[in-house]
Amino acid sequence: MTLYTYTLQPFVDYGFMRRALAACAALALGGAPLGVFLVLRRMALIGDAMSHAILPGVSLAFLFFGLSLTAMTLGGLAAGLLVAFAAGVVTRLTPLKEDASFTGAYLISLALGVLIISMRGNSIDLMHVLFGNVLAVGNESLLLVTTIATVSLLTLAAIYRSLIVEWFDPGFMRAAGGNGAAMHQLFLGLVALNLVSAFQALGTLMALGVMVLPAIAARFWSRTVDGTIAFAIGFGMCASFIGLLLSYHYGAPSGPAIVLTAGIFYVFSVIFGRYGSITARFFRQRHYAG
Repeated sequence: MTLYTYTLQPFVDYGFMRRALAACAALALGGAPLGVFLVLRRMALIGDAMSHAILPGVSLAFLFFGLSLTAMTLGGLAAGLLVAFAAGVVTRLTPLKEDASFTGAYLISLALGVLIISMRGNSIDLMHVLFGNVLAVGNESLLLVTTIATVSLLTLAAIYRSLIVEWFDPGFMRAAGGNGAAMHQLFLGLVALNLVSAFQALGTLMALGVMVLPAIAARFWSRTVDGTIAFAIGFGMCASFIGLLLSYHYGAPSGPAIVLTAGIFYVFSVIFGRYGSITARFFRQRHYAG
């Protein structure tokens, strides 16, 4: 088997592989920059909570409209925004920290969503919602994913500078008259939107993988926000390409294959990354010892 046959021919010969790759590339473009901000603000677990928070909305849409792409998207987005708003209110009105309020909402949402699907659906429906199937992405789903990625990138570009100032120097943001709370809620809205988009391909349990794992890996290769975002997008796209090939050639589930490939990039970066990795710290200690 030649290199072309193994790597490129599946995408040349089959439309479903091209659509899957395009969808994953859009997810990496739209989600990886958000993942970088989640990691920088130590909000990765909040992102995980939001990825499960969309499940009740998706489940209710499935209950009333079946596997309708539009209904499940709107239902998931509404549920994600509602949970983000409710968790924010709880954080502001009680001594509870944001991560704890999101965790509580996430556990309730996950249990409620699974219960709804289990009562009216079957195990196949549950697996489809939880794990998705990127190889089954159609033209309508691809259009939705690319549209959300475009909107997300344009919005993030518009608020990029303000978002960095609000997160790294909130005191200056308040002194300048900026609305940090509104910026925070807008960012969480973008996260929810991209998680709904990723749900179409990877399911609610895998959706966060292409957003956060490349971002964590990228932190070991760059010290700037711009550089970290560039690395995160690159890692996300490479993981998607390799994961789809593994899925095609070895019959592995596509979503887990992509996320596990991203996990390999993460482990490699932890060991061999340029900044803060195990290897970098070892040579730095040897340098100072010498």
